[in-house]
Amino acid sequence: MHASHPASTRCSAFAGQRLLAAGTLQHVALAARQALDSDPDVQIRIFEDAGQHPVEVNLGGTMADLVRRLAELPDTMDAVPDPAVASAEATPSDKPRGRGRPRLGVVAREVTLLPRHWQWLNAQPGGASVALRKLVEAARRDAGEGDRRREGQEATYRFILAMAGNAPGFEEAARALFAGDITRFEDAIVAWPPDIREHATMLAARALRD
Repeated sequence: MHASHPASTRCSAFAGQRLLAAGTLQHVALAARQALDSDPDVQIRIFEDAGQHPVEVNLGGTMADLVRRLAELPDTMDAVPDPAVASAEATPSDKPRGRGRPRLGVVAREVTLLPRHWQWLNAQPGGASVALRKLVEAARRDAGEGDRRREGQEATYRFILAMAGNAPGFEEAARALFAGDITRFEDAIVAWPPDIREHATMLAARALRD
């Protein structure tokens, strides 16, 4: 079980080609274990809802063991350590910490710019760091819609590749997905198992909505 997935992560669990449960990681993991108790040979796949990345859960041992492991998961992403921050904190700094308010959540990284870029940044209100953060936030807002669409398409593709990569119509569905053609996508997957088809259609519609 990956500590990078909090207990509150929204997930969907499939038992073979059937949607088993949807909800928090705790909920779907318990449902997955019950399905395995009923049929030890069933293949369980769990996907987190945001990006459709697979979630690995240790379903072994007793039900009490699983409940205990789930209870040990962090509740939210706020409780999950950032590897970059953890690495920075683990490395002693030669510079003494000055007085004043600590810069919580700020990670120092090297940025290489031309002298004229540094000159312009340093002349901005608040200095280079503040100016860079404002520029990044502005770029994120400008690119937000395109990023959302691309991330949704990639999430949908991850799911259909995992669950229907060998199914008829997969290649046509993938082409339609990245072409932004929801009608052609739905036509390509019409013969897929119902739960997989419905989940894929929901993901594609969410990614391609105007």
